[in-house]
Amino acid sequence: MKVLHLNFSDVYGGAAIAGYRLHQGLLAQGIDSKLLVGRKDSGSDAVTKVPRRSYIETKIATLSQDLGLSYVSILSSFKIEQHPSYQAADVLNFHNLHSGYFNYLTLPKLTRKKPAIFTLHDMWSFTGHCSYSYDCDRWKTGCGNCPYPETYPSIKLDNTRTEWKLKNWIYDRSDLTIVAPSRWLVEQAKAGLLGRFDVHHIPYGIDTEAYQPLDQEHCRSLLGIPQDKKVLMFAAFSLSDSRKGSDVLVKALQALPSSLKSETLLLTIGTGSETLSEVVGMPTVNLGHVSNDRLKAIAYSAADLFLLPTRADNLPLVLQESLACGTPMVSFKVGGVPDVVRHRVTGYLASPNDAEDLGQGIVELLEDPDLRHQMQQNARAIAIEEYRLDQQADRYLELYCALLNR
Repeated sequence: MKVLHLNFSDVYGGAAIAGYRLHQGLLAQGIDSKLLVGRKDSGSDAVTKVPRRSYIETKIATLSQDLGLSYVSILSSFKIEQHPSYQAADVLNFHNLHSGYFNYLTLPKLTRKKPAIFTLHDMWSFTGHCSYSYDCDRWKTGCGNCPYPETYPSIKLDNTRTEWKLKNWIYDRSDLTIVAPSRWLVEQAKAGLLGRFDVHHIPYGIDTEAYQPLDQEHCRSLLGIPQDKKVLMFAAFSLSDSRKGSDVLVKALQALPSSLKSETLLLTIGTGSETLSEVVGMPTVNLGHVSNDRLKAIAYSAADLFLLPTRADNLPLVLQESLACGTPMVSFKVGGVPDVVRHRVTGYLASPNDAEDLGQGIVELLEDPDLRHQMQQNARAIAIEEYRLDQQADRYLELYCALLNR
C-alpha cells in the first residue's frame, strides 16, 4: 500500500510532528508512506516539497488576502495530480491544509481519483477562517461578522461568510473521510461542515520508548538543575503565544505562596521566555527550541509537574509526551485536554482561564508527593494502553483498507 500525506511541513510545528509520527508508524508496519509538504525541514527522502509558482501566486495572494479569502490564490495546487507521488499513491491523507501552501478549492479534483482521509489538527477546515473559534459558534451556521479576525490565520477583511460558503460548496463535491485525534474535535466536526462525512476518532500516537520515565536525579544533573528544587515545566512552540496562556501562567506563579516559590524552579522549552524569570519571581532554566526526542524526555523526567494553561487546543503533543514520561500535568478543561489530563488521575484540570484554580492545582500536587507518585504510574500506564504509535498506525491502516475495498 502506498500512502501520500499532504501537510504544511514534515517536522515544523505540532500538526507537522503529529503527521510525521504517523508516517513513521506506518513505515514500521511496512507501508510505503510519503509526504508532500509546503515546507521541508527533515532530510528524509520520503518527503517532497509541493511545486510552487511563487511569483505569480505572490502577486495574486496580495489581492486575495486584502479580500479576506485565504489560500485561494495558490494555483499550483491544481498541478498536484500530475506529481509522481500523487500518481503513485493508493490513498491520500490530508493534514493541515492552511498555512499558505495549498488551495482547498482543489479538493474535489484530488479526491475524485483517490480515496482520501482528512486528519484534523484544529478547527480551520469547518470555520470561516480561524483555527480555533474560542467561545464563538457562528461556524455552525455560516460565520460572518467575525469576533476574532486577528485569530490565526488572521484576516484583513471579514469575508468569513464567503469562505464558509466556499468550503461548503467544495465539500459537497469532495469525497473525504474525516479523522479527529480528540473526542472534542470529533464532536465539533460532526456539528459543522464536515458532519456530512464519516468522522472517526483516532488519537495521535507516540513512541513510548523514546518518551518514557527516566531517572529524575540524573536528568536534573544533565540539565544543571539543583536536586533540592521543585521543578515546574512549561513548553510551547512559542511561549509568548496568547493561545498557550503564558500570561495566565505568570499570574498563577506570581500568586504561589512565598515559601513554595523559594524552593521552586521553572523549566521551559520554546522561544520567548527571556523575561519570564524576573516576572514570575523564581529561577528559570530555558532550553530554547528543542526538537530532539531524547532531550525532551530528559526535561519531562526532570520535572515534578508539567503546566499547560492553554486557552484552546485539540490534543496537545506536549501533554502526550508528558503523559508517556510519567509526569503529572496541570492544565485547563478545554478542547481535547481532558482526553489526556484526567482530573486527579493523571493531573489537575482547572477551570478555563482561571489563574487562581491553576495555582490551586499546582500547590495541591506539589505538596502531595504520594498523589504525584500515583499519577506518575497512572500516566505511564494510560500512555502505553491508549496512545502507542503502533496502535495509531493499525487504526489508520484499517481505515485505509476499508476505503480501498469500498
